[in-house]
Amino acid sequence: MLDIIVNCNSMEWQDAGDAYPVNTKIKVLRDDENGRTVLLKLPKGFKVEGHTHIRDEQHFILKGEYEMNDKMYTQGTYQLIHANTTHGPFTSETGAEIMVIWNN
Repeated sequence: MLDIIVNCNSMEWQDAGDAYPVNTKIKVLRDDENGRTVLLKLPKGFKVEGHTHIRDEQHFILKGEYEMNDKMYTQGTYQLIHANTTHGPFTSETGAEIMVIWNN
């Protein structure tokens, strides 16, 4: 049974806010007691320092690429980052669009 259906194409990109570098855009697909799912549009020259989360974080690269810990991740790559694991820094010279999922 589907509880949430979202047409991402009908959503506008929003400013991702202070938690992200300038010009990072976001579409929030889900934000509830079970977790959060977002699309992030990383601008050219994106950089975020290493950090940790209290929950697992999943990435799926829809377009472009980013580098983390000296390894390049490209379109079509899925990554699971376990809770309480330091990851990053993240950089993207060309920009990227990624789906990010955090589950409670």
